[in-house]
Amino acid sequence: MPVQSMTGFARHEAVAEGIDFVWELRSVNGKSLDMRLRLPPGFEPIEATLRRLAASRLSRGNIQAGLQLKRDASLPELIVNDAMLQRVLALSSRLVADGHAAAPTADGILAIKGIVDVAETRPDPEIEARRHAAVTEGFAVALDALALARRSEGDVLRGILLTRVDEIASLVDRAETNPARSADAIRQRLASQIADLLGADVRLDEARLHQEVALLATKADIREELDRLRAHVEAARSLLDGGGPIGRRLDFLSQEFNRESNTVCSKSNATSLTAIGLELKVVIDQFREQVQNLE
Repeated sequence: MPVQSMTGFARHEAVAEGIDFVWELRSVNGKSLDMRLRLPPGFEPIEATLRRLAASRLSRGNIQAGLQLKRDASLPELIVNDAMLQRVLALSSRLVADGHAAAPTADGILAIKGIVDVAETRPDPEIEARRHAAVTEGFAVALDALALARRSEGDVLRGILLTRVDEIASLVDRAETNPARSADAIRQRLASQIADLLGADVRLDEARLHQEVALLATKADIREELDRLRAHVEAARSLLDGGGPIGRRLDFLSQEFNRESNTVCSKSNATSLTAIGLELKVVIDQFREQVQNLE
């Protein structure tokens, strides 16, 4: 199953049963699936069906779906109030004959309220049902296009995330082989610091120095942190290879990555190891930022 982003756009336009309609779907990041529908009057009965269709194809993201009707081929029926029209014409003729008014024009007469009304038209139930079915089918097509757009971006994100995981693995290897972690390096650094404080001529108690080195080495041991980081690396690769809606699990892994990198920095006993830990935190932050875009 491919990895999907939560960001995408789709548009579908079609003609059916005397109407032109356009679906526009936009998707952005979201903690869950939240769809906002904008439907013109008369299409409310299909809202529940549309939501079920979206839930069957998408699991996360804020979706905005709008339906626009561009044209209705059916012309409205005009109703002429003949009785009122005859009365208006008779009054106009009398006023014209008396010299009190000019002959009326057609547009003037038609503009009089009540002369012409637009009949309230109710679509045939069968036509309305076919329109609803066509619009629903168009929504499904738009959903497929949106899912394809999200998969295309998901492929790009997958490559970026795998690169970040490789960088994390490389930094873990660098921390593993860092010379500052060895007991000899700690011993030499501690001896040098004591000599600087007490003077070069002061003789050091080798046994006490050995104890202090062992204690510092234990406190600075990051073996468990490095092992856990490697386990998280393998888990991230496995999720990215498996695909599907993995955003939440990768977000949890990014938190675990960050926790271990913080411990590496706090246990660091050398600037070189601290530098690796800080670089590790930067890469993990970049990893987590991209994870927020995944479904």
